[in-house]
Amino acid sequence: MPNFTTLTISKDASNARVARLVLNRPERFNAINDDMPGEIRAAVEWANADDDVHVIVVEGAGRGFCGGYDLVSTAESHIEHPCQQEKTPWDPMVDYAYMKRNTEHFMSLWHSAKPTIAKVHGAAVAGGSDIALCCDLLVMADDARIGYMPTRVWGCPTTAMWTYRLGPTRAKQLMFTGDVIDGRTAAEWGLANIAVPAAELEAATMKLAERIAGVPRGQLAMHKLVINQVLQTMGLEQSQSLATIMDGITRHNPEGLWFRRHAQEHGFKSAVQWRDSGRPIPEGDEARELIRQAESRAGSGSGGGKDAG
Repeated sequence: MPNFTTLTISKDASNARVARLVLNRPERFNAINDDMPGEIRAAVEWANADDDVHVIVVEGAGRGFCGGYDLVSTAESHIEHPCQQEKTPWDPMVDYAYMKRNTEHFMSLWHSAKPTIAKVHGAAVAGGSDIALCCDLLVMADDARIGYMPTRVWGCPTTAMWTYRLGPTRAKQLMFTGDVIDGRTAAEWGLANIAVPAAELEAATMKLAERIAGVPRGQLAMHKLVINQVLQTMGLEQSQSLATIMDGITRHNPEGLWFRRHAQEHGFKSAVQWRDSGRPIPEGDEARELIRQAESRAGSGSGGGKDAG
């Protein structure tokens, strides 16, 4: 079997037609680091090259599916990163190239000739929801959560899958609020195919996977191509390109820079708590003034003991 650092992939012990791709950074809630997107793609390619495999189940080790990008260390530091450029002016194409590459890696789940099923327990949030929604089908525990909280500040889902999977009205609701929904709601809204009590998640997922696995590979590939073509004709690739550009802007506009300065001064947890609380987020000139104050304190060497603003 392939040897990866962020995930594992193998054939299911009881049914070789089912491949199990397990995101495997449980100590970090399977957070996405620089290696994971490319390893997802390599794992999908491995499964597609094996004629025994008919369907791929994607899941997370430990307490949940995936908590999004591993941002604590980068958000709190002043280290230069394609997605967190400290120099001015920032280079949007450097940011775009990095995130578009990740998007293409995640989309290997969607382009895979073999159907993919996301099995979600705990949470699939922020970038973790990108991985889940790039899969063809979604099976969730009733109490699992899915959403993209960084739409409130510092993020835009680059795969743009929410609209295509959920429709514009529901997608707007989640993108405007940054709210998460549970598995029951996801099934009611048509985002998840199945939602079951957590204790039944494995059985429900494997029942679906094994039902699909009985279909010839060619039949599965043909039907997937036809359905995917509908989304491509609707403009999925163009939506993803625009979303990836917007994602970079959210991290480098006044609001995004305020969020980063707050994380650097008070910790990422404090910045996230502000973001998710519903408390108004500083913007425009207010954000610029708070950025100036934070940079002045950093320059003078005085630590921040109070919340900015």
